[in-house]
Amino acid sequence: MFLQKLITDCNGMSNPIRMFTSDQINKATSHFDPNCSLPELSSKYSYLWFTLYKGVIDGRSYVIKRFTKKTGVEGEETAYNDFVLSVRVSNHSCFLKLIGSCLEFPLPVLVFEDLEYRSLNIRGSVGLEDAPVLPWNVRLKIAKYVATAITYLQTAFPRIIIHRNIKPTNVFLDKNGTAKLTAFSLAVTLPEGKTWIEDAVVGTYGYGDPIYFRTGILTEYSDVFSFGILMLILLLGRPLRSDGSDGHFYNNILDYVKDLRERGESVEFGGGSNDMSPGQMNMFFELALRCCEERNEDRPKMILVAKEIKLIEQASL
Repeated sequence: MFLQKLITDCNGMSNPIRMFTSDQINKATSHFDPNCSLPELSSKYSYLWFTLYKGVIDGRSYVIKRFTKKTGVEGEETAYNDFVLSVRVSNHSCFLKLIGSCLEFPLPVLVFEDLEYRSLNIRGSVGLEDAPVLPWNVRLKIAKYVATAITYLQTAFPRIIIHRNIKPTNVFLDKNGTAKLTAFSLAVTLPEGKTWIEDAVVGTYGYGDPIYFRTGILTEYSDVFSFGILMLILLLGRPLRSDGSDGHFYNNILDYVKDLRERGESVEFGGGSNDMSPGQMNMFFELALRCCEERNEDRPKMILVAKEIKLIEQASL
């Protein structure tokens, strides 16, 4: 079923990715031994879980994604989304490249490139949660690549693709600071000519668009909002949920920022004193807040966000 859908999605051409055997997958992961897994990168959604493993096949290292805990058709469709959409964007440099798949399991096992990098953590850094904030130029570069990826999803195909789960842990970073977006399990492809769809509410609370979470109406601006939250996390070096300086716990970094501004207090950007670029950071901050506006019509289109980030990167302020 998955192979037929994939070929159909590729306009009837042959399967565009490499097919691995179950023997190859089992050998690479020691039959999905937890010791081979990357638990910090694994997750669960409403319909299924996935676990990432690191394994070697024919002398080459890969990241192997296994879906489990299937609960009906929804689980199959969720896995199918990740499978087909990962194929569709694999030749773009801002996405984690899907090398192949194995269809000999109840749900497809996906095999991605492994360049020995990991996803961002909840503070928009790399490594443990208390790892130092990344240099500002690296954080700005991450935002630029992710913005380019989202723009590609919204503009490169006849039908708009909404990722629906933009957050740090779905962004991989290589040793050169190139960010790659991944995880399309919850993505939605809108009907051709349509700019919105009403759908069941899924995703990660706090990163998701409050309009969508309240009404079930999903638009391209939903990803704009989520990207704005990611921008704030990168800029401040704080997780989505954390304590403020006054001891108050904030469920959302946007609430934290708004509370500071309402009280007339300055927002402290992450990074050391030698790594500050106040002009760039303030422009980046204001753009993030525009992405997080309450109304869709007040948020910029993603293509404009990507262009503004490039201008911010070029500014010597």
